[in-house]
Amino acid sequence: MSERQQIDHSRKEIDRLDDEILKILNERSQHVITIGKAKRKADPTALLHTPGRESAIIERLTKANTGPFPNDAIRPLYREIMSASLSLEGMQTIAYLGPPATFTHIAALGKFGESAQYVPVSGIKEVFDEVERGRAIYGVVPIENSTEGVVNYTLDMFIDSNLMIYGEVMQEVSHHLMSKAHSIDEITKVYSHPQALAQCRNWLDTHLPNVATVETPSTSRAAERCAEEPTSAAIAAELAANLYGLQILKSRIEDNINNFTRFLVLCKHASDPTGKDKTSIMLSVKDKSGALYDLLRPFASNGINMTKIESRPSRRKAWEYIFFVDVEGHKDDDRIRRTIDEIKPRCLFLKILGSYPMHT
Repeated sequence: MSERQQIDHSRKEIDRLDDEILKILNERSQHVITIGKAKRKADPTALLHTPGRESAIIERLTKANTGPFPNDAIRPLYREIMSASLSLEGMQTIAYLGPPATFTHIAALGKFGESAQYVPVSGIKEVFDEVERGRAIYGVVPIENSTEGVVNYTLDMFIDSNLMIYGEVMQEVSHHLMSKAHSIDEITKVYSHPQALAQCRNWLDTHLPNVATVETPSTSRAAERCAEEPTSAAIAAELAANLYGLQILKSRIEDNINNFTRFLVLCKHASDPTGKDKTSIMLSVKDKSGALYDLLRPFASNGINMTKIESRPSRRKAWEYIFFVDVEGHKDDDRIRRTIDEIKPRCLFLKILGSYPMHT
């Protein structure tokens, strides 16, 4: 068989396999619809999105994969398959800190896929409002960045909100310099969000030391503004360059190449246990000597791994602090339940913000 014949034969086989894949996807979708109807019959308020089930599917397929199809491609591929399947049962509406092409938008897309309906809002409070008022099923907000630290406003919103943390997304943050200009030498001004400017400060000082920087409400707004100014540039995500028709002049200009932002998924409902969960707790301790030590000791004695602790002023009483704690495990686990029962009497108040699947 000649090379030309081999190519033609393989292309025919690919066409045949694509036809089979399409048939199988439709069969899969029928089962998803059946499950959705059964869920709604049993509980009309039940959520269609089940992150634990999705994680189990991807983990199983990744382990079973023998190649040459890459494992890294399984997650995004099945994310879109499951997103499209869920849309057949009802639109999944997600509020996020907008506008489109922000890193929060990218994180939401990575979690819920292209087939969901996305609602951009102007602030973190507005994300909470959209979910609380039932105009969105889920909300996505930033909570902390590996370079710049915690997003305090998000933490503060949990004090009075009844929403639960339903999931988390770890999103790599890669900043790109983009413009209508053809070279860096033409740039006279750089727009971006304050955090993005801070995360690229060394690069800017080295390569554009005499160029003015201007803060914008988001990286996407920066891209939108410089699309109208031929000698201006923006620091934003690649998605923003595609959205606003900009040319990427320099890729990955962040000072720390290991730059990640953690996002939280908000919902009115709790997430079911998956076996690989995280629990977030908000609490306030009595103002006395050794109070923090007394709080932390039960976590250690019960063998619970505390992955994060953050403090914030309570805003209700001078020198009173609220602690936000993340631990490994689900709130229904015996160890977590026992620990919470032990520390509760020592707290002025304690609130479980949610148990949810750990990002993998």
